[in-house]
Amino acid sequence: MISKVMSSAVFGLDAFLVDVEVDLSQGLPNFSIVGLPDAAVKESKDRVRAALKNTGFNFPVKKITINLAPADLKKEGSAFDLPIAIGVLISDGLIPQSAVSEYLLIGELSLDGRIRPVRGALSIAILAREAKFKGLILPSDNAREAAVVSGIDVYGVHTIPEVVEFLLENQKLNPLQTDINSLFSEHPGYGEDFIDVKGQESAKRALEIAAAGAHNVLMVGPPGSGKTMLAKRIPGILPALHFEEALETTRIHSIAGLIQQNQPLITHRPFRSPHHTISDAGLIGGGQVPRPGEVSLANNGVLFLDELPEFKRNVLEVLRQPLEEGKVVISRAMASLAYPASFMLIAAMNPCQCGHLGDRHHPCICTPLQVQRYRTRVSGPLLDRIDIHIEVPAVKFKELSNDRAKESSKEIRTRIVAAREFQKERYQKEGVFCNARLKPKHFKKYCELDSPSRQLLETAMDKLGLSARAYNRILKVSRTIADLEKSDKILPHHLSEAIGYRNLDRRNRL
Repeated sequence: MISKVMSSAVFGLDAFLVDVEVDLSQGLPNFSIVGLPDAAVKESKDRVRAALKNTGFNFPVKKITINLAPADLKKEGSAFDLPIAIGVLISDGLIPQSAVSEYLLIGELSLDGRIRPVRGALSIAILAREAKFKGLILPSDNAREAAVVSGIDVYGVHTIPEVVEFLLENQKLNPLQTDINSLFSEHPGYGEDFIDVKGQESAKRALEIAAAGAHNVLMVGPPGSGKTMLAKRIPGILPALHFEEALETTRIHSIAGLIQQNQPLITHRPFRSPHHTISDAGLIGGGQVPRPGEVSLANNGVLFLDELPEFKRNVLEVLRQPLEEGKVVISRAMASLAYPASFMLIAAMNPCQCGHLGDRHHPCICTPLQVQRYRTRVSGPLLDRIDIHIEVPAVKFKELSNDRAKESSKEIRTRIVAAREFQKERYQKEGVFCNARLKPKHFKKYCELDSPSRQLLETAMDKLGLSARAYNRILKVSRTIADLEKSDKILPHHLSEAIGYRNLDRRNRL
């Protein structure tokens, strides 16, 4: 007898339907799986056999053939264990075929029949709703995550017997409901606050501008000047995630297997800080079975690269595409897939290899050639894609011992949210949500300069030898500075401040 159970697999960010077809026929006992299964799928037969026997079901001593359709797409992971087990029971006559016709099933099996969590439950729930299934049956550990999707009944199950009794209507299961508003209200906020930062007023100002326009930032300063401290506080001044942003971010983390049971929806902006020994595949994504990398895990949040020149050159160069396009395209022989990668890049580096160049109290021991080699580890094209370059000098004792009240992250965030609202209203017909995402076609309409401003920018371009990309970055930052001041026009002092944030361009020119 042939049975069919609907399941799903994830490819990239999206899920696709998989027909799990089970055929039981006379012949020598055998259990085979076809349809381009990977090693984890092939091992399902051993898990399914043991799980059924250990939960009191008779495993049929027949020739069993499992087909995973469509057969031309590679299937990977352990999510097919549950649908295969249910398909075997249907073919053996224990469950009617009609009982599963309106449900989509996923889940990994333990040898004792318990159902273990799988990756990508949120994407699969979205697919189940779009395919108009009545319900989704999946591991209980994934149920809260999947229940974020409205319009479909989500049933979290613990064991195979529980699934069988539910399908036979001998046991009632209540679909899980998730209150989205409560998830956002449960957000504890960020523990790191700008009120703890002593001094560094110019750096705080630059980071406020960066957050207001979602600009990329490079901080240059000696060890201990507070670069990492400043970077960790940036998520706390960014606008709150909207539901659609939270859903996209959660889908990426779900595919990577990083969702915790007590956090079904990521409601705060992610902050990712990979070590400088990371590989290009770890940063950008990929592998034999493509997985999202750090740039995608930082989507809608912050990617912090400390000690930027210590990263391998080929690793840094793969950042070019996501910085320009806000996505990553991973190409393989069989297919090509894309992951979102719209993040704020916050990078930090020392002024030289020893870290004390320009420090009056700690003499630099680097030769001019060593300084040049250290700086050239970060390529010019990558620096061009970073909107703001700022110097973070060592903090003086007078500033460290000053107990005068500082601005909190909440106060800074209020100004940033107001600036973002201006941008959102201005660009609502352009499909752009912040100044950092402006395209050259938008400059004439939204970044028009008066005569004094145009002359100032022309002088800066000639003196500093700026590239066309740096010219575009200056206009974007100027637009953000004007937004913070609630100015419709870009004035000369806005432009002058934006030009001042091209420190490395000026230093390299001189």
